[in-house]
Amino acid sequence: MSLYDIIFYLFAAITISSGFVVVSSRNIIYSAFALLFTFFGVAGIYVLLGADFIAIVQILVYVGGILILLLFGVMLTNKITNVDIRTGSIHVLPGAIAVGIILGLLSSAMIWTEWKTQPSETPVTTTTALGKLLLNDYILIFELLGILLLIVLIGAASIARREQE
Repeated sequence: MSLYDIIFYLFAAITISSGFVVVSSRNIIYSAFALLFTFFGVAGIYVLLGADFIAIVQILVYVGGILILLLFGVMLTNKITNVDIRTGSIHVLPGAIAVGIILGLLSSAMIWTEWKTQPSETPVTTTTALGKLLLNDYILIFELLGILLLIVLIGAASIARREQE
């Protein structure tokens, strides 16, 4: 087992264990922080697979934007310690049966499939090529998307301001 494999399994373990905490924790703050580690684990796997641009976007958009916004939203609410996220209906048996069936199907597909393996090269970075494409070939579309996002932001602020008056 190489160092690459060990690092991959480490990121996979971080992602799976923190994902389990996200769905099983009753405290929404713990779930949000576990979601943070899940996003970092997925970004690490992206880097190992040679998709460094997607990893950076993953960290910037999900970790930097959405999750921080979620944490601030949760922390700024009044009843942060008494948040009840249970729905009242618990269907453990049908859920366990469905998970068992899906796990069995996936395991049998993984075991009985004849996988083609080829020696692979070390992944090359994609950030430079994507940056050149965005700033040379698709600069007009990139600028138009920026203007469209600015118009959407101004419209959303205008709608939110109108409802408060």
